[in-house]
Amino acid sequence: MKNTSVSSAFMLLGILFCTCLIVSNLMAAKIFVVGNITLSAAVLLFPVSYILNDCIAEVWGYRKARFIIWTGFAINFLVMAVFQLAVLLPPSPHWEGAPHFDYIFGLAPRLAAASFIAFLAGSLVNAYVMSRMKLASKGRHFSLRAVVSTLLGEGVDSLIFFPCAYFGLLPMKEMLIVLVGEVLLKVMYEIAVLPLTRRVVNYVKCVEGVDVFDENISYNPLKIGDLG
Repeated sequence: MKNTSVSSAFMLLGILFCTCLIVSNLMAAKIFVVGNITLSAAVLLFPVSYILNDCIAEVWGYRKARFIIWTGFAINFLVMAVFQLAVLLPPSPHWEGAPHFDYIFGLAPRLAAASFIAFLAGSLVNAYVMSRMKLASKGRHFSLRAVVSTLLGEGVDSLIFFPCAYFGLLPMKEMLIVLVGEVLLKVMYEIAVLPLTRRVVNYVKCVEGVDVFDENISYNPLKIGDLG
């Protein structure tokens, strides 16, 4: 019988991963400007989900990272669906907050679809690259693997999200500037916290006694129940 048990550390990182996704979607309603660059407040927290993805894929391997990614997708979808139902409920005539509530929680279907698809594709690419590079390097060069996997994962995420969400709404030049700017900012975020990420990964490996190498596994993104 296969060992499909999970540890408290794995569950904790998985919960943090899902929390980052949900909170990032709520923060996305806040738009701010740095110099001449317009950004969403989600950039403050969303990159953390990729860092957690790196930690999970590095310690427990691609299969458990895939499971957490799909779990995050499902929970995020449920939360957004409940918000949409709340928006559809008729507001009390004595409540003045209805327009503000609807603005924050009434995510447009086009943006929601773009966000969900982009997150799923980008996160799976991030975990896949992390796993394959770990095998190729025989477990060395964690920092390089973390940065490259985030760059490719965030790149796929942004290449899907921005065209799907903003095509026809923003000029192509401006959309490309924002796309590249967000990817670079998120990668810089990853680099800035690498010392902490390495400490967390090394600590978890030591405590858990686990350091998975994904040899002879299926990278099929739909094999959600295959935990190893």
